[in-house]
Amino acid sequence: MNWQDFIAVMGLPFAQRALLTLALLAFGSGIVGVFVSLRGLEFMTDGLVHAIFPGLVIGYILGGSTLLLGGALTAALVTVVLISLLKTKNITGSDTAIAITLSAAFSLGIVLVSKQQNYVSALENLLFGNVLTVTTEQLLTLTVAVALALLIIALTWRAQLYLAFDPQGFKASGYRANLTNLALGCAIALLVVAGTGALGNLLVIALVIVPTAAARQLSKKLLTLIPIAIIVTLIAGFAGLSASVWVSFALDAHLSAGAATVIALVLLYLAAIFYKQTTARLKRLRGGLQ
Repeated sequence: MNWQDFIAVMGLPFAQRALLTLALLAFGSGIVGVFVSLRGLEFMTDGLVHAIFPGLVIGYILGGSTLLLGGALTAALVTVVLISLLKTKNITGSDTAIAITLSAAFSLGIVLVSKQQNYVSALENLLFGNVLTVTTEQLLTLTVAVALALLIIALTWRAQLYLAFDPQGFKASGYRANLTNLALGCAIALLVVAGTGALGNLLVIALVIVPTAAARQLSKKLLTLIPIAIIVTLIAGFAGLSASVWVSFALDAHLSAGAATVIALVLLYLAAIFYKQTTARLKRLRGGLQ
């Protein structure tokens, strides 16, 4: 497969939809992911990813791929509200609440999907997704989900920043942390739901966490964290999609575009760590020489 053939394939409608999907997810994860990182909510996000699995299964059973996002969104919002209530009422610790919700919901999803005739293929699609098969309807739903997530962040931007950097001052000022937490949880849920159809339930967590983690290795300024995280995701998405297309057409083999994207994200994160450590060592050497 030469470069002309590759460019021609990337210009096909399915590849264009995949690129647009990854671009939308890059902008969403770059913004929402920053607040996940600043608030230290990586574990909660991981729990939320697993908790929406039964919603994915129910949506798949009721309407196939067209109802995947609807079922996942319902499960995600129920989970966010449930965790918020458990934390507010001090029924149990937040980590315990998340762990209980994660294990119970994910197990329920496995039970439900195991009742289907095409159990293996259905489970594979739900867990790992396929960005190359995103339809126009799914892309529209994904766009709405990402837009709603960003709208929530925009409306609560000041409160989110205040709570992230000064939680004690936030409460002392009379702000309601529960509403701010719920708003961020809903934004995370919408982004997770949007990314699940493309990357699958198990891989979408990397989309929310890894780009910002890489960005924080390169910058400490909030205004630069977001664009760096977006650029990292765009690069990884294009690399993963390109690798999948190239392997499929040139080698007649299957390579998951979602998995390839996550691998690219991790490699970029490791490269960011290497760059930061190398830069720090060079500065120390220059300081010692002076």
